[in-house]
Amino acid sequence: MARTTHLAVLKVLMALIFAAWISLWILKPTQLWTRKWKAAEDLARPTLFGYYGLNFAVYTFPLIALATVGSIYLNLKPREPIRREGRRVIAGFSNPLVVNSLLGILSSIEIVAVFLFMLFLAWTFYVRIANDFKKLKPDKALKLNLWQLKYLRVATRFGLLAEACLAFLLLPVLRGLSVFRLLGIQFEASVRYHIWLGTTMLFCATFHGVSTLFIWGVSHYIQDEAWKWQNTGRIYLAGEICLVTGLVIWITALPQIRRKKFEIFYYTHHLYMVFLVLFLFHAGDRHFYTVFPGIFLFGLDKLLRIIQSRSETCILSARVFPSKAIELILPKDPGLKYTPTSVLFLKVPSISKYQWHSFSIISSSSVDANSMSILIKSEGSWTSSLSNLIQTEQKSDADHMKCIPVAVEGPYGPATMEFLRYDSLLLVAGGIGITPFLSILQELVAAQNSGRYKFLPRMQLIFAVKKAQDICLLNSISPLIFNQPTEKCHLKVKVYVTQEEQSSVTVREVLLNESSRVQTINFGIKSSIYPVTGLESPLWMAAIAGISSILFLIFLIIFNHIFIPSQKNATKEKTPSSVVDLLIICSFITVLMCIIFVAFIIRRRRLKQQSPPVFQKGKALEISPTEARDALEEHEIHFGGRPNFEDIFAKFPNETGGSDVGVLVCGPEAMKESVASICQHKCGGLKVGANNKQKANFSFHSLNFAL
Repeated sequence: MARTTHLAVLKVLMALIFAAWISLWILKPTQLWTRKWKAAEDLARPTLFGYYGLNFAVYTFPLIALATVGSIYLNLKPREPIRREGRRVIAGFSNPLVVNSLLGILSSIEIVAVFLFMLFLAWTFYVRIANDFKKLKPDKALKLNLWQLKYLRVATRFGLLAEACLAFLLLPVLRGLSVFRLLGIQFEASVRYHIWLGTTMLFCATFHGVSTLFIWGVSHYIQDEAWKWQNTGRIYLAGEICLVTGLVIWITALPQIRRKKFEIFYYTHHLYMVFLVLFLFHAGDRHFYTVFPGIFLFGLDKLLRIIQSRSETCILSARVFPSKAIELILPKDPGLKYTPTSVLFLKVPSISKYQWHSFSIISSSSVDANSMSILIKSEGSWTSSLSNLIQTEQKSDADHMKCIPVAVEGPYGPATMEFLRYDSLLLVAGGIGITPFLSILQELVAAQNSGRYKFLPRMQLIFAVKKAQDICLLNSISPLIFNQPTEKCHLKVKVYVTQEEQSSVTVREVLLNESSRVQTINFGIKSSIYPVTGLESPLWMAAIAGISSILFLIFLIIFNHIFIPSQKNATKEKTPSSVVDLLIICSFITVLMCIIFVAFIIRRRRLKQQSPPVFQKGKALEISPTEARDALEEHEIHFGGRPNFEDIFAKFPNETGGSDVGVLVCGPEAMKESVASICQHKCGGLKVGANNKQKANFSFHSLNFAL
């Protein structure tokens, strides 16, 4: 009861903070806010707090407070969700409303959010430009007539739209301090919002920069200011370099380059640090405080992730599948608990010292206390290098297998197991897209055997593969699932082999045949390695975020009082703007150094207090034909065609029962779009109410096995 009360209070507090922050953005363009804010800055300037403290407290701190309170909320939130009635209304808004190969799959909530954000940008632009045009007069100094001056003001206001996008840009890529987890949106799903915001920001910034240079060129003013580093006010050269840097980042992040030349994308994306510093110099400190919340949280998040991933571990063992897939088994601290569908980031220093790649965890912390597993398909250059590295070790002397050091970051996953809310689950996987579902199935079967949950959904797994050898990807769940009757584990499997033709073959026969070809490799282990311990607790992250914001304000006040002359009538313009900007950078770096010191000590102490790790060597997977025969016969296998989703959806309610159905899809985009279209048709978009009470309600969820 106390926990429920605390959660309700935290929800109200988060809603109030978020509403205040959004209201601030809406009022910011108005003349009323401009007048009031200038008066407030004048009052704060002679105080210890200063105008900079006021800007930080009003523009920056609210979002940091939201992340802090949100982390406390996630720490208190129960792992198992409470089943509720009335999910149909929620599903009506979360189901696909637009399914398009260009735009992707968009839910009603996403479309509403995009519309509101575009409305906010339009409001900001309209209010700003309307006020500008009211007091516009020809500028003799710039030699601009009225239309040129109007166009210049339009270009300037597009710069403010880019600033608004930048304020939200880094929020979707937060991991440990993610505010999107409060909405049930995971990092791998929110990355596309980062792409949308980045594209919108660079469009506005490009229009802002190119149009400004055009007007300067018309007025023959470009040679006077464009290439000069101004002492006060806007530093135009910084803005020009910032724009070029942003365009380089955006171009190298295009799918055509990112998928084929991942290294180029990865390294050029780290130019964001240059981009942000140049933006500060160009826009000035007052504008920077409005975008600083995302930068502040991202800096802390990045720092804590680096500290967590510093301790290297080793691969305990690997299973090499005939389908060019490899399962890696990693040591895990017994106290580390994670939810199904979690992902981790892996770095193999012997392949690359800087590249991190994300993979879905296929094991369950409820089943494996001392290890965790990931499944990797050898497709790109990095995964192929990893496959070659493991196969090279396999061919060496089996008595002297070398240790393969790796660094692990994460795991990151949902705060609760939302899929437990449904009466039935329809899991649709294509190829290596099976990985998120393996952890779900292991978790649910373990829960069934332990009696931990009162109610478990009935499940049906649709698994589409190109070749029969790909069926061996189900190996990790075969001891748990296929040795039990369908009635007991509530699971039925339907496999579709699209590019092969066979007859009179069962899932049992194919799985037994392909499992015999799986090779297990055990590696050497160093005594000094650490098991994967995971992230610090959300409560600890909340404390770090809150303390860091207070420390930043303290250092900012100290540095300003040391380096900025304090005169009664002094104005900021008498001090070079770059000096004021550097004080913000120095304050932030000082805070990060303090956090590094504290976090490193806490992490080191935590590792020392760990109990000695228990390393279990991998064993070859064995399936008893006698035990498996009856259960496997109940599953289906189809050759020579893709799944007919219309038929599957029509039969599913009768086969499993239950009117509230969760549809989870992971695989190729074409498969996701096909399933999303059927969910869209079955649910009729936003139609909810009495007419749908007797029908099965399908709630669509798209999962990603990698970024």
